[in-house]
Amino acid sequence: MATYNKRGYKTPKEKLDDTSSVEDIKVDEKDSTTAGVFNTLDQTASKTEEWVARNQKYIFGVVAAIALVTVGYVLYEKFIQQPKEEEAANEMFEAQQNFQKAVDGVASDSLYNLSLKGSEGKFGFVDIADKYSGTDAGNLAHYYSGIAYLNIGKYTEAIAALEQFKSEDAILGVLATGAIGDAYSQKNQPKEALECYLKAADNNKNDFTRPRFLLKAGETSLAMGNKADALKYFTEIKETFENSPEASNIDALIGLSQ
Repeated sequence: MATYNKRGYKTPKEKLDDTSSVEDIKVDEKDSTTAGVFNTLDQTASKTEEWVARNQKYIFGVVAAIALVTVGYVLYEKFIQQPKEEEAANEMFEAQQNFQKAVDGVASDSLYNLSLKGSEGKFGFVDIADKYSGTDAGNLAHYYSGIAYLNIGKYTEAIAALEQFKSEDAILGVLATGAIGDAYSQKNQPKEALECYLKAADNNKNDFTRPRFLLKAGETSLAMGNKADALKYFTEIKETFENSPEASNIDALIGLSQ
């Protein structure tokens, strides 16, 4: 009798008998590596889960602490810091008015004193700097105090106040440093004054403050007998800042330095 295979029919594979060993089975090396990776991942995940389970109180505590700090910061800014900033700014208005009148030359000494000590039931710069420490107004009060002290001849107090002033403003920070130099100059401490003038000149090399403090540095150097340094500072003003007010009499100063 003839035999035939039906279409699509496959001869069944022989079953492994009981005597076949594991070594007789061929395992794809690639599949084995992949399985190993997944086993490692499973083990790592399991260890992570165990660690989280053991330390969940600590983790929740850290998360809660971070949330508390964040909420506390927002509440502090909104309900404490901002109202304090506004109060300090309002408190300083009267002192600023007195300071500006003094700058304009109206009974300047007495007005500078009023700006420092306060008037019309409002604090002066000294109290504002103390009571509103940490605010922008409190910081600015240090600058105002320093300039007011400088103008009434209290140079030690001027230096102390100006050294407490911190500013990211390029011009105002430079002016504060230069004012400290002026106070040292008035105290007959030219070395310290010169250091401040050079620092102020170098901190921001703009057309306004650099020639201003180069001139002061040159004049101080000249007074100290350092003609070479004075000539260097005066020459820079002449060559680089010829249109500045400081250049108006610079040729005469250069002549004194030669």
